[in-house]
Amino acid sequence: MAESPFDLPGRVVVLTGGNGQLGRAFTDRLLAAGARVAVIDVATDQVETGEAVSAHQADITDRAALERVLAGIEAQWETPSGLVNAAALDSPPDAPAGENGPFETYPEASFDKVMDVNVKGTLLCCQVFGGAMAKAKAGSIVNIASIYGMVSPDQRIYEYRRERGEEFYKPVAYSVSKSALYNLTRYLATYWGETGVRVNTISFAGVAAGQDEAFLKAYHAKVPLGRMAGASECATAVQFLLSDAASYVTGANLVVDGGFTAW
Repeated sequence: MAESPFDLPGRVVVLTGGNGQLGRAFTDRLLAAGARVAVIDVATDQVETGEAVSAHQADITDRAALERVLAGIEAQWETPSGLVNAAALDSPPDAPAGENGPFETYPEASFDKVMDVNVKGTLLCCQVFGGAMAKAKAGSIVNIASIYGMVSPDQRIYEYRRERGEEFYKPVAYSVSKSALYNLTRYLATYWGETGVRVNTISFAGVAAGQDEAFLKAYHAKVPLGRMAGASECATAVQFLLSDAASYVTGANLVVDGGFTAW
């Protein structure tokens, strides 16, 4: 049977944020496609390592730590040919009131922390692992963004919380940080184009994870398909951009949102 252009036989893919819900789904999908996955996270307790999965505990804002991880991956396997930048911070729905309060009082320290991980951390991973790919003259980088980097969060979705007496607004830092990834992607796609390294962004909408029913009702009303994505649906998009099926795709933003941004 001929090899599918969507397969990733033996390829080494670095995955940041691999200990999270999406990260675990990405790992499963990449393994099924034949890849070897090097997971990077600040906590790796839920990473099931094996012959094709290695776990590396590291802070992506620490360049020296990332360089040590690269050396370890190359010693164990080879220079990576894929990088998925999925590690990110956002304020969870149950964060302290200041995190999810009005824009006017959003904490400066919270903004700095989100930008440090989501933007600088992604940049450093691209420098370290993408730089190694450029030297090897091959590779694919996938930066995980969000529709909230394309459009503003619709604060009306959260009106049900304000009706409960809470002062809740989707905070600004996540949107700003994810928007920054689009031009980082375009910059690197043109900078590394001649080396054979492709760089793309995926913008996901919400992913089902047992959210509050009131939230789901409001959110689903914004989505033409009427539901949130499953983690596995996000993972197939990542596989596509890493694979040879996307060999002529670079500098692009693949929107996987059930039509959220179509109206």
